[in-house]
Amino acid sequence: MPETKTNISVVDDFFLAVERGDIDTARALYAQDAVIWHNDGAGEQDREANLAVLRLFSTAIRGLRFDVSRRVDVGDGVFQQHVLRGQLPNGEESALDIAMYLAVSGGKITRIEEYFDVAGVTHIIAIAGESGGA
Repeated sequence: MPETKTNISVVDDFFLAVERGDIDTARALYAQDAVIWHNDGAGEQDREANLAVLRLFSTAIRGLRFDVSRRVDVGDGVFQQHVLRGQLPNGEESALDIAMYLAVSGGKITRIEEYFDVAGVTHIIAIAGESGGA
């Protein structure tokens, strides 16, 4: 009998895949119609648009890791606080505080609501783009 994944284990597997740069595994953990919202005012992303950003981060940030300070199963998903850490292509160390709600259903992430310092993410993407990571 296959093991049933908990919401926490699905989210843990997702972040471990991103840290490894394993975008195919991250894709498999998303529902096909997953929606990702950020507090940057740009609206919602679909799965593939979000995976493109995750690919950029995982290739441009050396030692990418998510230092989780809080992760709570809230029934229909997981609330998580973490610090995104790693070294940017210009040698700068990244430490970006992030809070997220990840909705999980049937072992798949169906929605993410992500809150972060918009200027910090814009800076990381700009540095990554300058290095050819974009």
